[in-house]
Amino acid sequence: MHVVATAGHVDHGKSTLVKALTGMEPDRLGEERRRGLTIDLGFVWTDVAGQTFAFVDVPGHQRFVPTMLAGTGPVTAVLFVVAADEGWQAQSSEHLAALDAFGVRHGVLAVTKADRADPRPVLVEASERLAASSLGRVPAVAVSAHTGAGIDALRAELATLGRELPAADTEADVRLWVDRAFTVHGAGTVVTGTLGAGRLRVGDELVFGRDGRRCGVRGLQSLGRACDTVEAVARVAVNLRGLDHRDIDRGDALLTPDAWRYTREIDVRLRGDKAEDVNRELTVHLGAAAVPCRVRPLATDLARLSLSAELPLRAGDRGLLRDPGQHRVPAGIEVLDPRPPGLRRRGAARARAEELAHDDPAAGYVRRHGVVAVAELRALGWEVPGSRVGRWAVADGLLDRLVGRVRDLVAERRDRDPLAPGLSVESLRRELDVPDDLLAAVLPATGLVVRDGVVVDPRRPSALPDSVERAVRVVQQRLEQDPFTAPEAHDLAELGLGPKQLAAAERAGRLVRIADGVVLGPDALETAVRVLATLPEPFTVSQVRRALGTTRRVAVPLLERLDAEGRTRRAPDGTRTLRRPDR
Repeated sequence: MHVVATAGHVDHGKSTLVKALTGMEPDRLGEERRRGLTIDLGFVWTDVAGQTFAFVDVPGHQRFVPTMLAGTGPVTAVLFVVAADEGWQAQSSEHLAALDAFGVRHGVLAVTKADRADPRPVLVEASERLAASSLGRVPAVAVSAHTGAGIDALRAELATLGRELPAADTEADVRLWVDRAFTVHGAGTVVTGTLGAGRLRVGDELVFGRDGRRCGVRGLQSLGRACDTVEAVARVAVNLRGLDHRDIDRGDALLTPDAWRYTREIDVRLRGDKAEDVNRELTVHLGAAAVPCRVRPLATDLARLSLSAELPLRAGDRGLLRDPGQHRVPAGIEVLDPRPPGLRRRGAARARAEELAHDDPAAGYVRRHGVVAVAELRALGWEVPGSRVGRWAVADGLLDRLVGRVRDLVAERRDRDPLAPGLSVESLRRELDVPDDLLAAVLPATGLVVRDGVVVDPRRPSALPDSVERAVRVVQQRLEQDPFTAPEAHDLAELGLGPKQLAAAERAGRLVRIADGVVLGPDALETAVRVLATLPEPFTVSQVRRALGTTRRVAVPLLERLDAEGRTRRAPDGTRTLRRPDR
């Protein structure tokens, strides 16, 4: 489907022309029919050369220009209408300014009421005016809805237009700007809008509003037919479950969950008047939304907009600024950064303008934050601008800085507490304030290793404080004389060897702890295996105790340690055998 907006001055025959093309009546509200004026958005459709065209018929009256902008905002093509008997009018200029500000590049000019006046002068003037806008040179046709003259030619130009329109991204995230909301008896809340990208299915869950309310798609209609699936581009009516139509306003949006971010401040590029020349209080139109905003110039063509309400926006979104007091459109806008930095210091606006002029806004965003989820970047309309680690975008140079910082933190911990095993991974992550998987990617480049959740430097031997060193030597001397007579707890306490000191001695390779408060020399396990190899198998704890010349306090945890290391095998009756490579 191709969605085409109509534009032009009031009473120039837009609705009549659309009816002649489609055979359908766009003015469907009672007040519209009564006054012969399109007050709200209507849409009708027809097939042309195998292509479906849906026309968003928008108001032409000055009072209803904001409604017109709601209709032209989400579409990419326009049927611009000028009457032959009245020619170019003020609202024609305002509508064209809006289309130019939106950057609409595809369209057809129809000079209506050709049966009432010579259409040629109007065709020339209107064509020149459109050529000076984003539309450029477009096909122009003189028509009369009353006599039918030119209708076939117009349909032929529409067919050509349809073949030139860019294909929509049907895999994109959904953002359906609501232009109408009402209730249908027996069905409930229904909203309409133009689906510019993505795909809607019955049963989909969508997000509505800044508070993240979830709602379900109960039913879909497009071109007056019920559908299970609607793909962009399409005019669509959505029957919603979980929302009251009274809670929905024009300009609200239905969104793919977790795919969009709301914002109240945006940095934009202007197309039109200079930033310093526009009024500071304007209305910004984005999609079907129209919200007051305050304009802060950054440079000639750059500005910061502070919105009165949050909107779900992405970089690359296009809209326009409208001055309601002067009834004019001073500039179109393109969103460059939907999450800009604050401007609090003197000269910050000038510095920001320099940054936007010479730097990729996405790269600047990542640089400001250091690490950003790729999903967050995409929700803001950006691709990953530089380095990526897994699901994270990383600022240039950050990985190298993290390598140095990790080494420094581990060294600082060692110097501050020589008895500590190192710095825990969790403490390191908190200190660096980076995701776990980013830290995991950095650690291999540091030369450090993780042991039992603690980061240590294997290149630096563990040096014990002097007091601990002296106490450990005393224990080692005793164990050299009698390797399996472990010091008693009170002996260790007298030497000042508590759990922390013993753990440090074990990490230094000076002692082996086989149980709490039970330590042996560093070669005790190897010596025990050699002794056990001389015993008949299977052997008991008592036989081991006698062979080693020790007590059950030592023999039991020693055997359990050997079991755990796979050097001995324990039978159900409590006896053991040595595990040998050949069995």
